Amino acid sequence: MIPYVIGISGASAQQLAERTLQSMLRRDLSVHVIVSRGAHGVWRAERSISVPVDPRLQERFWRDRLGVKEGQLICHRWDDQSAVVASGSVPTKGMVVVPCSMGTVGRLAAGLGGDLLERCADVHLKEGRPLVIAPREMPWNLLHLRNLTTLAEAGARIAPPIPAWYTQPESIDDMLDFLVMRLFDCLGVSLTDQKRWQGPQS
Repeated sequence: MIPYVIGISGASAQQLAERTLQSMLRRDLSVHVIVSRGAHGVWRAERSISVPVDPRLQERFWRDRLGVKEGQLICHRWDDQSAVVASGSVPTKGMVVVPCSMGTVGRLAAGLGGDLLERCADVHLKEGRPLVIAPREMPWNLLHLRNLTTLAEAGARIAPPIPAWYTQPESIDDMLDFLVMRLFDCLGVSLTDQKRWQGPQS
């Protein structure tokens, strides 16, 4: 089974990453997960949760936390540049960076590969594979806009997590499901049964 890759960088809104991973595993997909060093810090600071660094312990953590037994889950250390997904010779169906910090955006736009997440994203660009960036910052300054433009010109899809109101969401979970659906629309994958716009209702 050819896998997808989820890169989780050190931006706020880690709930988006959780719901993305949960939805993918529930669809019985194969997923490689890279949690950046910064993301580990965000989890501790914002949620008082320590995500294990060890890949096997992290896999167990996600399985238990998300309550999902389906799918294939492979976790990687943020600094493991020898991981299989660091090589362009290993096929993948695409990568999503969610949430994506503006620091990560800047380093990707500069072609830097300081950790596994950045290296893997660079591989997707150089191999012409789908790369979806979900930038989590507001407002965007001129540097943010230029860096995002550079990534778009290099082939990435820029998909900021902006909720829709026409679906009449009743909870945060409804908003998360919609955002995850739109992220993976960019990859041609249907992950949720979230309702879509049906036109004006009489």
